[in-house]
Amino acid sequence: MTAIDNEKSTIAIMILAAGASTRMGTPKQLLLYQGRSFLQYITEIAIASVCQPVVVVLGANAEQIHPQIKQLPVRVVKNSDWACGMSTSIKSGIELLNNLPQKIEAVVITLCDQPFVSLQIINQLVDTYYSTKKPIIACEYGDTLGVPALFSQTFFSELAALKETSGAKKVINHNVNEVFSIPFPLGDIDIDTPKDYEQLLSITKRPTQIEK
Repeated sequence: MTAIDNEKSTIAIMILAAGASTRMGTPKQLLLYQGRSFLQYITEIAIASVCQPVVVVLGANAEQIHPQIKQLPVRVVKNSDWACGMSTSIKSGIELLNNLPQKIEAVVITLCDQPFVSLQIINQLVDTYYSTKKPIIACEYGDTLGVPALFSQTFFSELAALKETSGAKKVINHNVNEVFSIPFPLGDIDIDTPKDYEQLLSITKRPTQIEK
């Protein structure tokens, strides 16, 4: 695989998991899915991917959530400004990447509440980046482009400059001519409310237990 062979460059992956889960009523990072918490599930996928290092951005309920990934080989950033919006989490992650000793060529940004993100999707983003030479590789779903998405280092400054509730999608939409997309039909499914979670469990036939 091209991404693995290219040892001189590094593609990181950033998991945004700082939200307060207001609509869920409990930290959705801790909801059980496939036998583990949502956060542990996506973090293990990230670790298994061709991306390194793995960066997890925590914020609300960080002390309660951090133990889920404490033993995993990841770098954790605690965003104290999480209440100001997703942009602050992206900025926190980019700042960490910019301060690493190794050169980070690109970063995949993903969330912890898209349950159908897979190892294959993450690795396909990286492979497509190398094969197309496009600086942004986004997932296409529901007539839109969004995360998970890969951004070359060229866009780190723009990502770090996002304001308030703006997310990575704003950078995608602002640079559409630089984007190549891959299909991810299930990408528009995210878990924001108890009803969303119940529907997911009915599909995957998993118990409705919540990690305390």
